[in-house]
Amino acid sequence: MDGMRGDIRTIHFIGICGTAMASVAVALQERGFRVTGSDQDAYPPMSDFLREHGIEIRAPYAAAHLAAAPDLVVVGNALSRGNVEVEELLRRRLRFCSLPELLKEFVLRERRPLVVAGTHGKTTTSALLAWVFEHAGRNPGFLIGGLPANLGRGARFTDGEWFIIEGDEYDTAFFDKRGKFLHYLPEVAILNNLEFDHADIFNSRADIQRSFARFLRLVPPDGLILANGDDPLLRDPLDTVDFAPIRRFGLGPDNDLRARDVALGGEGGEFTLGETRFHLPLVGEFNVRNALAVAACARHCGLSDAEIQAGFATFRGVRRRMETRGEADGVRVIDDFGHHPTAIKATLEALRLRYPGRTLWAVFEPRSNTTRRRVFQDALADALAAADGVALAPVARAGQIPAGQRLDLAALVAALRAAGRAAEAPGDVDAIVTHLLAEVQPGAVICVFSNGGFGGIHEKLLAGLAARAVPA
Repeated sequence: MDGMRGDIRTIHFIGICGTAMASVAVALQERGFRVTGSDQDAYPPMSDFLREHGIEIRAPYAAAHLAAAPDLVVVGNALSRGNVEVEELLRRRLRFCSLPELLKEFVLRERRPLVVAGTHGKTTTSALLAWVFEHAGRNPGFLIGGLPANLGRGARFTDGEWFIIEGDEYDTAFFDKRGKFLHYLPEVAILNNLEFDHADIFNSRADIQRSFARFLRLVPPDGLILANGDDPLLRDPLDTVDFAPIRRFGLGPDNDLRARDVALGGEGGEFTLGETRFHLPLVGEFNVRNALAVAACARHCGLSDAEIQAGFATFRGVRRRMETRGEADGVRVIDDFGHHPTAIKATLEALRLRYPGRTLWAVFEPRSNTTRRRVFQDALADALAAADGVALAPVARAGQIPAGQRLDLAALVAALRAAGRAAEAPGDVDAIVTHLLAEVQPGAVICVFSNGGFGGIHEKLLAGLAARAVPA
């Protein structure tokens, strides 16, 4: 591949409805490439985003989608052998690559990558960092695993100096089992935190720590590692670093960059770094940590504290991160991408700050490769107990996981009831909506947790609540 000046003109994306895939597809189309794409399932917001930019989603997968022999095929990391388009491109020996490889060779070699990594907070942190740079007139390129409200898209390729990218430790493709972030040539690496996740590809926490250590070894001696100094699980990966400088950020006294006098409220958070008081319209301590990482990185790259604060003050968040989808009959419906117990609990605690005194319901779909398993059986009970009431959806694609390894919904319901919470596993989406319409009273807040489309549950809930509010 010869970067943007090579012989590639037509690109086909298999699995185009993935958040990153769709964002990059649109960004490349805007750079003059002819883009096509296919997928099996399409759901908002990415399906809407693609259609708004004139990219047709060809569904379902079919060998005929490759009949025109594109110059390059990008294979999403959810694809595997047996997919009809994967088998067709291998049979015909078409040129193909993973999305991270595409980014490395087409974009990142010519830029200064700022890579945001960690188990939690990658999307919000990278979106906030990109907006701070954009608001300060730095014209950054970016790739973010979500849709930032300020930027209107998850990816943009510019001629600016900086490229801000969300660094995922998940594997790259069926033919490349390394973490995605190992392709991203980091000049600055931000490590927010580390926990066990992705039980389908990592066997242990030590496995994940090794992957992070490999990532850190890619930072050059004139680069920088910014790491959460309050997270003990980052110590082992950081101990493997020989050449790149490290600066630790956090709330504890031993950090190089310490947030002092933290104040949390229903409208946002505040903290002091050095002599500067920062304010941000994001709720919860975890967002203070995200903002602290952004401030540390932006300062290193030459932005002033005034420029950083101006970006913070105008940041409007990311789709599917505590996003209000609507309110009807006095009930507010929130959408959140959270699927790890730590993220779920942090979101529920933040919603308590934002909506004090209101009854809080959590609706959870066990859909990720880890939450479908019993790995987080107890941790999910603890996290969801931060709500007053809980409704659980069936385990997605349950037949793929042996019964003895599968998340036990009945046991989860029992644990939540033992903790004094109203909990049910009503069945499919329609059954969940019916249950909630019978139980949830005006004034409540419902937060729906899913990393998928969840059968349009948000719209169904709002429609049902609106109909309930109309007198018979």
